[in-house]
Amino acid sequence: MTDHRPAPDPYPTGHSPEDELGRVPEWLRRPAPEVEPGRGDRLRIALGGHSGKLLGGVVVLALLAFFGLVGGLGYQGFQRWREISTAYPTTSPPSGEQAVSSASPPPAAGPFDGTPAAGFPEGTAGIALPRVKRTGPFTEKQVADGLAKVRKALVTARLDRTFFTEKSPDRLVRQFAPDTRASIRKDFTAGGAANYATRLGPGTRLTNDPPRVQGRISYRATRDAYDIRVLEITTNFVWVYAVRSTRAPSVPDVILVHDTVIWEVPLPADVVTGSRGLWMRDANSYVTNVECAGLSKGLLELEITPTYGDAGSSAEHPDAVYDLDRSLKVADPC
Repeated sequence: MTDHRPAPDPYPTGHSPEDELGRVPEWLRRPAPEVEPGRGDRLRIALGGHSGKLLGGVVVLALLAFFGLVGGLGYQGFQRWREISTAYPTTSPPSGEQAVSSASPPPAAGPFDGTPAAGFPEGTAGIALPRVKRTGPFTEKQVADGLAKVRKALVTARLDRTFFTEKSPDRLVRQFAPDTRASIRKDFTAGGAANYATRLGPGTRLTNDPPRVQGRISYRATRDAYDIRVLEITTNFVWVYAVRSTRAPSVPDVILVHDTVIWEVPLPADVVTGSRGLWMRDANSYVTNVECAGLSKGLLELEITPTYGDAGSSAEHPDAVYDLDRSLKVADPC
């Protein structure tokens, strides 16, 4: 469903597209076709298919089965499986320079008691940037600038409470390169942005407790499918929000989001002006304790009536969803 808007002619005067095909992506010349998903694919595409942004405008359908590893049960719904220690699929950290959240967390309090999130740092303290150094054709300053762009996008997308409920997503959209903004904005319209951005449903309210955050950021210099040199930055984070419960107002619930996003910053010399800046190549996630109806619109709404039973969770320890290295390949309960 991605519809890229036409961009200005990226080719220097006197050069044909065929001469520069390796340097200038296809998306600068024509939009990608629009494909309607079937009913069975609606939710998968909503959170996976619209979020993958290739630097060249190629839409990558994120076909990993994502959200809802624990369905509507949330963390507390797992207590009866606490003694189960069955192994679960994990992933390996990507290559390149990296940093993992390491700030000392405050004492556990309130809604995070008894969960692994009680040991996570609060808010932005959980976003640690790796050591900056010259990488491939990217100078130390260019690497630092790229990392700063990603960190700012993470803070806006996952920690900015104003952004969570704003009608317009422009607070985040304008942080991307001009040539990809229309596509990013389309994600929010189609509901696919939940893979990389938190938007709350009208009936969902966070408590005053800062979200707990644990994650890893890594980077490397590489080339994309069109031979454009890019700084590839991979983020892998678990975000845990304390939500005012509609079932028992005096007892907060938690909503968990585990996402992995691959961001790209092209080398300025390899692209036209409108393509300079932040891009998103791919994004995937799973969430817990939310309603499918809201999720199909890209909104996180606290699960009110559990409907998923043991689906996708009975074979794993309840703490598995909090594991940064837990694979995002999970069953789709919706």
